[in-house]
Amino acid sequence: MNEKHLGKGSHAITGSFPTGSTNVPLLKGKLRLYSMRFCPYAQRAHLVLDAKKIPHDVVNIKLSDKPEWYFERNPLGKVPAIETESGACLYESLIIADYLDEKYPQRPLQSKDPMQKAKDRIQVEHFSKIPANLFKLFHGGGDDTFDAILTDLDLFEKELAVRGTRFFGGDVPGMLDYMIWPWFERIDAFKIVAPDRFVVPTDRYKKLNEWKEAMKEDDAVKITYITPEIHAEFINSIKTGNANYDILVK
Repeated sequence: MNEKHLGKGSHAITGSFPTGSTNVPLLKGKLRLYSMRFCPYAQRAHLVLDAKKIPHDVVNIKLSDKPEWYFERNPLGKVPAIETESGACLYESLIIADYLDEKYPQRPLQSKDPMQKAKDRIQVEHFSKIPANLFKLFHGGGDDTFDAILTDLDLFEKELAVRGTRFFGGDVPGMLDYMIWPWFERIDAFKIVAPDRFVVPTDRYKKLNEWKEAMKEDDAVKITYITPEIHAEFINSIKTGNANYDILVK
């Protein structure tokens, strides 16, 4: 998972990892996930794969200098993307999450009730405004942008209160929990990067804070979890114009 990110000039080798030093075949029964270690959208795919214990390999992509061969997997050049044994590729995080949940029946993440499943998807759509406003905030957005983020968080605080459960999915995390978690993981990093502009009132989000602490104890979350300090280091490297994708490479 913490392998070096591949950029232009790396070689794509059919049936094996596209690296020059470690040519590991794609084993029978395994998927391949194309990811970027700090991408919240890619983390969605990681969480579903790990929650359902789906065998997979990971290839990290340097998004600022994408390998030429990667556009054959995903013509948009974004992560995540998954490659199946047959060579078929899927991309876009929500599409991948839905595919994995339907294809691999172990530990279903979405409700079997069509109405509840639809309501959860509505919540995911509501949440989609938060990442956009976070991006805007870090690129000069004013107080109105931050207020919009807090207002959207209010919706999720109220939703947890209405559901009366530990997680949005009930007693254990479900699809909605995993689809929104990556941004909550980064909230404490935003406080480090912009302490004067990102102050979330804790008393306003008691339920969400309890949920956040419970999510940190989930086995799937633990696998991909990155500390706020490391997230902040990566965010600051982006701001310098030289994103350090390989902070975690040993």
